[in-house]
Order: sequence, then structure tokens, then C-alpha cells
Amino acid sequence: MSNDKQDVPGGASFSCSCADTNRRQLLAATAVVGGAVGVGTAVPFVASFLPSERAKAAGAPVEVDISRLQPGEMMTVEWRGKPVWIVRRNKEMLESLKKSETMLADPGSSRSDQPSYIKGMARAIKDEYFVCVGICTHLGCSPTAKFVPGAESGIGDDWPGGFLCPCHGSRFDLSGRVFKSMPAPDNLVIPPHTYLSDTRLIIGEDTKGA
Repeated sequence: MSNDKQDVPGGASFSCSCADTNRRQLLAATAVVGGAVGVGTAVPFVASFLPSERAKAAGAPVEVDISRLQPGEMMTVEWRGKPVWIVRRNKEMLESLKKSETMLADPGSSRSDQPSYIKGMARAIKDEYFVCVGICTHLGCSPTAKFVPGAESGIGDDWPGGFLCPCHGSRFDLSGRVFKSMPAPDNLVIPPHTYLSDTRLIIGEDTKGA
């Protein structure tokens, strides 16, 4: 073992043991490596408890401004990665609901996925506005709007207006109720929602509960 004496400015001096220096460097290096391993194993563990921003956004309620939606028009918003339709039904569209009753598989929506406060043929909090998840209950395709009634629709003379799934032909009326003998087993899903005002609603949250 050797000791080296080194002079520093001001006349002071200190002794340095090479063995001690090497030992301290080894301990420091070991501590750094050990710490790195600890962090490497801890980060995934901690991260598993923290939902990603995307995950939080996917389940968050969506506020919608419907002030510009005109009678007879439909708008689409995204909630939980799904399309949600908001249809502002005019007088003729609401009257068509009665005409389609005898053609429907579940006119009373007794087996439908919808909040308990959604009742009646309109399936809405406010009859004028129909809100539903725009996904067919058969295989998850997205139907298209076929609001024009009768032969002009290209579907048939007795078509009251509604939605048609182009993938397998399932038909739904303007309340999202499925017609008889269709591939889709159930009516379109109604998400929880509530009105913040006459022109704003929030989807994915309600004040009445399901």
C-alpha cells in the first residue's frame, strides 16, 4: 500500500490512499447500479396504478353543444371510443314512431340497454332529441341514416324512416328500435346522459341514475 502526499495551494497538504480511493469508487459504482435496477423495476410497478391520459379520456363524459342542430338533422360525437348520435326529430319523424310499432321486434324496449329513466316510444328525455350509440347490436357495424320515408328511401314503400345497417341489413326506426326478423337482436343502446341547459347536454353522466 502506498501513500502519496500532494501539495495544494496555501502550503497545506493531504495524504491520499489509492486503496481507499478505489474502494470508494467501487462502492459508488455499486450503489449507482443498484439504484438503477431499483428504479427500473419500480417504474412499471408504479405505472400500473396510474391510468394513462388516453384511458381517462376514453371514459370521461362528453359535453355537447346542440344549439346549431336543426330539426331533421343528426350529429355524431365520440364517447368511450364509440359514435353517439344525436338526432333532432321534427314533427313528422316523431309521428313515424307510431307507424312503425307493428313492425318492431321490441317496441317497448323491454330488453334494451338503456337507463331506467328512458321510457316510451320516443326513448328520450326530451322527445325532440334522440340520443343513442350508433353501433348495430348484431356485429358492431355502424348503421347509416335513412330518414326519408317511403319508396324514395330505396328500402320500400312502407319504410317509416330510420337507420339501416349496410353490413347485414338490420333496420331500426327513428328511436333506434329494431325491426322484426333482423340479424340485430336488440334495439340500439341509449347511453346515460342529461341536459345541462336547453342547448347543452352531457353524455356519459346523468343526475337521475340508471
